Amino acid sequence: MSQHPRFLPWLTGLLAAAVIGIAPGVGRAATLPATVGGQPMPSLAPMLTRVTPAVVNISTKTRVQVRDAYFDDPMVRQFFGLPATPRERVEQSLGSGVIVDAAKGYVLTNNHVVGGADDISVTLQDGRTLKGKLIGTDPDTDVAVVQIAANNLQAVPLADSSRLQVGDYVVAVGDPFGLGQTVTAGIVSALGRSGLGSPNSGSSGFQNFIQTDASINPGNSGGALVNLRGELVGINTMIFSPSGGNVGIGFAIPTAITTEVMAQLVAHGKVQRGSLGLQTQTITPRIAQLLKLKDDNGVVVTGVGNDSAAARAGLQPGDVLTTLNGKPLRSEQELRNAEGLLPLGSAVQLGVLRDGHSRQVSATLSAEKLDSVDGDKLDPRLAGVRFSDLSESQRSQGLYGVAISAVQPGSRAARAGLSADDLVIGVGNQRITSLRMLRGLANVHVRQLVLVVADADGSRYVVVN
Repeated sequence: MSQHPRFLPWLTGLLAAAVIGIAPGVGRAATLPATVGGQPMPSLAPMLTRVTPAVVNISTKTRVQVRDAYFDDPMVRQFFGLPATPRERVEQSLGSGVIVDAAKGYVLTNNHVVGGADDISVTLQDGRTLKGKLIGTDPDTDVAVVQIAANNLQAVPLADSSRLQVGDYVVAVGDPFGLGQTVTAGIVSALGRSGLGSPNSGSSGFQNFIQTDASINPGNSGGALVNLRGELVGINTMIFSPSGGNVGIGFAIPTAITTEVMAQLVAHGKVQRGSLGLQTQTITPRIAQLLKLKDDNGVVVTGVGNDSAAARAGLQPGDVLTTLNGKPLRSEQELRNAEGLLPLGSAVQLGVLRDGHSRQVSATLSAEKLDSVDGDKLDPRLAGVRFSDLSESQRSQGLYGVAISAVQPGSRAARAGLSADDLVIGVGNQRITSLRMLRGLANVHVRQLVLVVADADGSRYVVVN
């Protein structure tokens, strides 16, 4: 289209005239009005001037060992004269975060943005770049807390996300694609979304997402989702997209979850979750027929842990759980999700169907007792490693093996490539399903201790000499 200098003012005037209903050619200036019907033109700008200084850019560097089944063999390394220290590469990532406590410098973000990072840099809207200190992460909710030390910080006030309704207007602020701070607007499209793949490992974790059509793209993770009062209602975490870009379906972790998780991370460095101590199964039409139930709603109890909250509440195998705190239970995932999102010590009301009779049962979520052991008690080569049995939550996801809960930096096991949150699923060619099995097999392989280890990226062999 021609950009003749006389054409653009005419086009602008025509558009303005169309907006305010004035025919072109009328003698007065045709400009967009400051007000309509005596009211100022609507704008998000005044609210955003309070919010955007609290949204930060986060960049991380993570040193990752480069694994190679051939060159990781100690004899091969010795033959070729390679250094004993495994090769490393540095991975970088970008994301966003939200300052929620200006006095203490606490920044909320996603676990998948900062989890496992060796260096964290936080850049403020005013251009200052600060070193971030990782306070704690919670992979199951994808929440993390980072602390920065600086003056004149500005925080976003927190809203009660439980008061959100479908159709409420929301605004997303973050740093998509590393372009710089960007604002998008939309509405709450749905509430209570769960059962979605986690950005960490592909498992669903504990979820109760806000769904929004406000554009969320790579780099927005950890950024703010605010209401029109400029209050934080959620932390943007993931999108649903076949292309990797925004298609109008994004998800945020509500503040009802992030507030509780942050309090525990600040106090303990980790989240302490409660458990009912149940093994359950979703009721299918076939199971409903076998149990002579009227429908397939609810979950059936298949096992009750000794000295668990469920045992103390009198629950038994064969009981059918129909409600939790007054809300219908439709699947095992819903029960596990509810357990994971409620803090330790929470009292819950369960609707129970037993022998055709309905009743209400009260239970208090208690800490799950998991057997654990220090690695040096299993084998001297495993000094600095702490192992524990898997939780019921992990087993309900189909996981097996023994969890590595801690690895001492610089230890022989750490140099071999073991890290916290790995699962040991085998020793040599023997499958491991419990800590008891690991105790019996650790010392069998005397010359080389070969562990089969699984993490979010798959499984691998680790040789500890």
